[in-house]
Amino acid sequence: MASRAAGTYPPVPEPLAHPVVDTHTHLDICTGARLPLGAGEPEPEVRPAEDEEFPSLDFFFDTAQSAGVERIVQIGCDLPAARWTTELVTQQSVQGRTWMLGGAALHPNEAPRLAERGRLDDALTEIESLVASNDRMRVVGETGLDYFRTGEDGVAEQQRSFRAHIEIAKRTGKALQIHDREAHADVLRILREEGAPEVTIFHCYSGDEAMARECADAGYYMSFAGNLTFKNADELRRAAAAAPLDRLLTETDAPFLTPHPHRGKPGGPYLTAVTARMLAEVRGMSEEDLCAAVWKNAETALGSWA
Repeated sequence: MASRAAGTYPPVPEPLAHPVVDTHTHLDICTGARLPLGAGEPEPEVRPAEDEEFPSLDFFFDTAQSAGVERIVQIGCDLPAARWTTELVTQQSVQGRTWMLGGAALHPNEAPRLAERGRLDDALTEIESLVASNDRMRVVGETGLDYFRTGEDGVAEQQRSFRAHIEIAKRTGKALQIHDREAHADVLRILREEGAPEVTIFHCYSGDEAMARECADAGYYMSFAGNLTFKNADELRRAAAAAPLDRLLTETDAPFLTPHPHRGKPGGPYLTAVTARMLAEVRGMSEEDLCAAVWKNAETALGSWA
């Protein structure tokens, strides 16, 4: 095993009292098979040192199983990653490893770049083909709006892409998984205007308690990641406490958003266990009861892994 796996990554937590699902992870980035969005260099926390290598897929599978994270949803959020994801979940299924489902979409930051090159419509067509033709691809996502990295000149194309993904999810009968960064009001407005798919999930939920109640009223799922554990995340923890139990999901967004006290290091699906324990603490529940609930929610939202 590469020294990066043994040294750079946080230790594997004690196994959970009940298994959980990482409903959003990027194994293409974790394993170095794909770089993060765009043609630039990976972000610092996912770049190996000069004398280290990216861990293998088996490293992430084995550590997840050891921590009680028995199911994973792999997300590809540009076209190359979407193709890689489709091939991976198919391969795993053929090999009898039913621990993984997949999802694909064009990340909101990708939409303006594609539109500028006149390729957005063709890319959306390919995304629909990938998710429609494969039963292991259960998610259209992550799509949505990101006003943090994209300036005003990219908003219109982000919104057009988001609306198109909503329609793809409804046509294919797949779950919609939303990326929402500094765009809460517009995301909720567009969902109302377009009519949300039957299963709508806010990946890495980042809203406040009031928004959590609005999402709950609309029947949306809220998936919490490692930022729930951050010291400055009191408002997020209040939202997690307010959300209905049957609307909660867990995830990592690995290799990003590694939970406290390992913030700044690369993460893997196994760290869902840390977030699940924090979620149980926030809600005043036993670890076993919380994990059993989010396990059931994931299957209700995404269907059987078998």
